Amino acid sequence: MDEIHLAADVSNHAHRREEALRELGVAVHVHDASINAVPPLSLTPSGGGDHFAVFTPYFRKWETAHRRGVLRAPRRLAVPRLSGDLPGELHRGATSPDLAAGGETAGRNLMANWARTGVDGYADLHDALADDATSRLSPHLHFGTVSVTELLDRVGTASEGARAYTRQLAWRDFHHQVLAARPRSATQDYRTRHDRWRRSDRDFEAWRDGRTGYPIVDAGMRQLAQEGWMHNRARLITASFLCKTLYLDWRRGARHFVDLLVDCDLANNQMNWQWVAGTGTDTRPNRVHNPLAQAKRYDSEGTYVKRYLPELSDVDVRHVHEPWTLPDDERAALDYPSPVVDLREAADRFAAARGIGKKNGTRR
Repeated sequence: MDEIHLAADVSNHAHRREEALRELGVAVHVHDASINAVPPLSLTPSGGGDHFAVFTPYFRKWETAHRRGVLRAPRRLAVPRLSGDLPGELHRGATSPDLAAGGETAGRNLMANWARTGVDGYADLHDALADDATSRLSPHLHFGTVSVTELLDRVGTASEGARAYTRQLAWRDFHHQVLAARPRSATQDYRTRHDRWRRSDRDFEAWRDGRTGYPIVDAGMRQLAQEGWMHNRARLITASFLCKTLYLDWRRGARHFVDLLVDCDLANNQMNWQWVAGTGTDTRPNRVHNPLAQAKRYDSEGTYVKRYLPELSDVDVRHVHEPWTLPDDERAALDYPSPVVDLREAADRFAAARGIGKKNGTRR
């Protein structure tokens, strides 16, 4: 073999792979993988530095950056002959039983429907857990069955919803440029808070299995196990609960998401986890997403919770987010655990660990 052509990647693994191939004397050609609207390190701060560490100034520059146009599909492709058997399934762990359909046809149909009927309501509905009003295109963006360039072109910026959705697509590029500049951030704190994380397998397993006793957290984790996907607001709630309420290492949660998320992109997964843990690029690193406040705000009728926790399907809306407030006889009849932690005690523990006042580390 005289030369090899690779799709560009920002991970440490990708950098080591390229170096190993070059050491073998192979001519390595790295091509833009087109998974970003703007290539990872093509935008830099005007004041110096190799990348943007804060999203808002990055987004301002990203909005006006040149992006290539949408290309026509080729009339035909020359596919090389393959010898031997193709590799088998590459996933780790169990497969979620309700995975969405994959492939380019499914992805393009989903994109067309989203651009036509979904995106205009995104600004108002994207956090409403029960409405499930997000595009669900993230797996297709991850696997390349939908082009982010074409998606941006299709949704445009004419409506408030389209502009809000475009901003979310910019977050993908933002995280890629952070990891491209700091590849070790996949496993090391981008900004250390000198955390001495707790080590509790019991608490981690309760979180992983959706048995924490906090229905909004458990519903998110059950959705992940069932569908291999989770609503973005639920990702924030469940990640905050692990890192800041249970005070367990963000890397444990990130690994679990890697195992199950069908849309798992290393840059976005790891850097989003660090953002929630307060070790990444969040300018408010000690914010905590209180699960009760989040549930009442984004799932006020308990519809999302009941969708994924059938054991709570008959619980009155007054108690669905706090089943421990049920009368004793009704509580005893539920096959649902008591809370693994008291929220006030957890907030105090987190504040003490980070050396902050209670006012700065309570709830959003």
